[in-house]
Amino acid sequence: MTAELLTRRYSSPVGELLIGTLGERLCLCDWSMDAQRRRRVDTRLCRFFSARIIEGETALTATAMRQLDDYFARRRRTFDIPLLTAGTPFQRRVWEQLLRIEYGQTVSYAAEARLLGMPAAVRAVASANAANALSVFIPCHRVVASDGTLGGYAGGLEAKRRLLALERGEEPTNH
Repeated sequence: MTAELLTRRYSSPVGELLIGTLGERLCLCDWSMDAQRRRRVDTRLCRFFSARIIEGETALTATAMRQLDDYFARRRRTFDIPLLTAGTPFQRRVWEQLLRIEYGQTVSYAAEARLLGMPAAVRAVASANAANALSVFIPCHRVVASDGTLGGYAGGLEAKRRLLALERGEEPTNH
C-alpha cells in the first residue's frame, strides 16, 4: 500500500513554500520556485517513504502554517512540529546540527563540519544542507560561507538574505 504525502501551498513573505505531511509528521517545507529542484525533492520523498504526493490538508498542515505565520510575524523563534526527514544517516546528523543553531545566529559550513566532528567534510555538509526538504523548520538558511557571504539556498539568495534579516530584526514582514 502506498502512503499519501498530503501537500498544500503556503505563501510566505519571502516566497512560496510547499508544505507536506505524512501521517502525523511534517516531511516537506520546500520552496516552489525551481521546478527542477521541486521534481527532484518530490521524487526523493516519494521513493524514500513509498508514497505518492497529493494535494490535501491535515490538522498538522494547518498547525505548521500557523507556526510559519508566527515566525514571519516575529512571534515565534522555534517550532514544535513533529518532523520526518528523508535522508541518509549522515544527512540526518547534519540536519540535527542545524536545529541547534539559535534563531538569528549563523555558522559557517566549516564550523558546522567541525561541530559534527568531521572538519574535512565541508562539502558533504554543504550537500546535506542542500538536500534539506524542511526549509525554515530545519534552518539551513543559518549556514553561510566562512567569509560570511551567503552560500546557495533552495529558495534563492534573496530569500536567505530576507530570512536572516527577519531573524535579526532588520526587516519588516508583509505577512
